[in-house]
Amino acid sequence: MDHTFTTDGAQWLHEPSWRVEGDELVVDAVEGSDLWRHTSYGFVRDTAHALLRPVAVGQACEVDVHASMSEQFDQAGLLLRVDEERWLKAGLERADGRLGLGVVMTDGRSDWSTAPVDDWAGTWVRVRVSVAADSVTVRARPEGGAWQLVRLVPFATSGAALAGPYCAAPSRSGWTARFRALATTSADDALH
Repeated sequence: MDHTFTTDGAQWLHEPSWRVEGDELVVDAVEGSDLWRHTSYGFVRDTAHALLRPVAVGQACEVDVHASMSEQFDQAGLLLRVDEERWLKAGLERADGRLGLGVVMTDGRSDWSTAPVDDWAGTWVRVRVSVAADSVTVRARPEGGAWQLVRLVPFATSGAALAGPYCAAPSRSGWTARFRALATTSADDALH
């Protein structure tokens, strides 16, 4: 397991201002940063910040995200990325006055699934993305809580994929994301 946030073996996608404070990675998201492709909104955004490392079939990437989103579209979680047209982001996002737990799966075009988790606000939430040969399983849990299945999606990596913590601030400046306990583990082997 890797519980550090050094950049050894990792690469930034759109490197922001960042720092390590104790055991936390603190990232200042740039205003207008986002990940999205076409669907409904009509635009393409590939400007989110992510600290990515290789992840293989049979592995999972997980990280704790502090649920401190306070303004529209503040977001943070995990990004699984093959390239600019094939990626999955999973985590927390503030939208329409609610804190949501969601996934955006993108294969040329993005979709978005989300569910309210307002009672998780202000807590640490662990997000896990498990990579299988033909799918990705996304789970999350509030600190001290049980794992919840968030989404199972078809997703073949066809080789190399990268994963790690990501954040974005599509609508404002001043959003700072906090992460801890980054780890690569064995992928979940069961859905239930």
